[in-house]
Amino acid sequence: MARGGVAADDVADVDQRLDLAHGVLTSRFTVRGQRFRVTTAVHPERDELAVQVARTGGGDAEPFGLELAFPYGSQSWGNAQDWDRPEAHTTRVTPVDGGFLVERVLDSTRYTVSVAARSVSLDEPAPHRVRFVADGSIVQACIAFAPAADGPATDGSVGATRHGPATAGARSSAVEAGRDHPVGGAPGVVHDAAAWWTRFWADGAAISFDGTDDPRAVELERRVVLSQYLTAVNCAGSTPPAETGLMLNSWRGKFHLEMTWWHTAHFPLWGRPALLERTLAWYETILEPARATAARQGFAGARWPKQTDPSGRETPSSIGTFLVWQQPHPVYLAELLYRADPTAATLRRWAPLVRETAEFMASFAWPQDDGFHLPAPLVPSQESYAPQRAATQDPTFELAYWAWALGVAVTWSERLGEDVPPLWREVAAGMWRPEPHDGVYPAIGVAPWTIRTDHPSMVAALGVVPNTGLVDRDVMAATLDDVVGDWEWESTWGWDYPMGAMTAARLGRPEAAVDWLLQERGKNEHLANGHNYQTPALPAYLPGNGGLLTAVALLAGGWDGAPDRPAPGFPESWTVAADGFLRLP
Repeated sequence: MARGGVAADDVADVDQRLDLAHGVLTSRFTVRGQRFRVTTAVHPERDELAVQVARTGGGDAEPFGLELAFPYGSQSWGNAQDWDRPEAHTTRVTPVDGGFLVERVLDSTRYTVSVAARSVSLDEPAPHRVRFVADGSIVQACIAFAPAADGPATDGSVGATRHGPATAGARSSAVEAGRDHPVGGAPGVVHDAAAWWTRFWADGAAISFDGTDDPRAVELERRVVLSQYLTAVNCAGSTPPAETGLMLNSWRGKFHLEMTWWHTAHFPLWGRPALLERTLAWYETILEPARATAARQGFAGARWPKQTDPSGRETPSSIGTFLVWQQPHPVYLAELLYRADPTAATLRRWAPLVRETAEFMASFAWPQDDGFHLPAPLVPSQESYAPQRAATQDPTFELAYWAWALGVAVTWSERLGEDVPPLWREVAAGMWRPEPHDGVYPAIGVAPWTIRTDHPSMVAALGVVPNTGLVDRDVMAATLDDVVGDWEWESTWGWDYPMGAMTAARLGRPEAAVDWLLQERGKNEHLANGHNYQTPALPAYLPGNGGLLTAVALLAGGWDGAPDRPAPGFPESWTVAADGFLRLP
């Protein structure tokens, strides 16, 4: 607005609606007596945001428009924006035909923001702020982001920005984008977003609990629908997602590869394998550093990091360096893609990742007289044992996961007609069998056996992982009961609940599986917007959403050896209509 911008108190009569079917957000509100409608959409294939602001009536016809504000980066938890260091970064604005170009420099990072906006007046009211004012009653803008491509950003002084190929490239990536759409400009982005989301919902699996007497069915269906939307937005990019996706800063913006399975395994299970493929392909970009890590430690193959950024470099950590349960994930995910498309092309596409992963896993297992062990030092998925990492060995879940994933790697080689490395077979068949302690499976194979905080990960040895023969079903049933009866639930995390549901389902306990999915305790809350709430500092936790979808896929689509009936993981008292699900291993 012309009188120095808009404060929160100026906005009234707010009505905001997100159209899940078409991926379009529409906001209606009043500012100083003037009524507005704002339509926002994100292009499904490009880093491009479209905004349409229309004045729909009321009040004096005061000029209006949009303002873009650019902060410096921050490592603060929850907020990656630092507005108090304007001298630490630069923003340069250049008018171009059909809009303007913003060149941004933050330390060694350089990127461009191209804005396609016609019939507007450009203004820079303050450093790092760009305002464009509509000449009429509507303003439309396509705002596209792209990394700069012309080398070092500055000559050593703050504010010195060098022009080059990035300017032309950025201009063509977004300022020209409005001319590329069949509808044109911001309406074209809205059109493309709507088309993509229509296909998303039509092509994927579907489930309904209509007619189910259990009142919790409505809540489960709500979580399922919203989780599909949230994970598609936040968890299907060209790099693995952070736990909070694109919404807020967590763990300094890094992503954690042990969570990749929880974020993405559901995509092929729900009939959307392409959304997993583009994330899994990122592993190929860090293959060389992963090989270097393994070689430096005396192992074969590739050792995948725990907490990293797109470069694949390990974040310094007293936990991450010793964590191992992220290692089998690429094998599991590749197997799901093969089940979605069981062709030689799929095998050839992902065989290098399977092979490098299996090479490390086979060389990491430690041979002893009674079988192959997972030796100390390590940290299991239940990170409560980090202080004991120098002595921790043989975590129950990881033992089963190791045996199963190596068995899958053997099968992949056989499918391709290749010679199977003998060590793969030997380790897959010879992993040490977890031993019960006091009648239940412990979390790890040595004292203190089980600390009753954090993830009850031992149950995943027959839940996330199918039956490997290493785990006794009766003992696992007792273990699941033991966890339910006496666990520190406030210390759990959002994916623990679908993990327990998967175990209950595979044990033939469908009522317990639903109970796990909908427990009203710990961190199993899903907000009105669908996000899996953990704490005030972590109001969104996408592994909980992805885990929910994977567990529902298991219950609805079944698994190898499941009872021969529709939706074998749900109670027979439930009315379940399900279509398009992929069977799990």
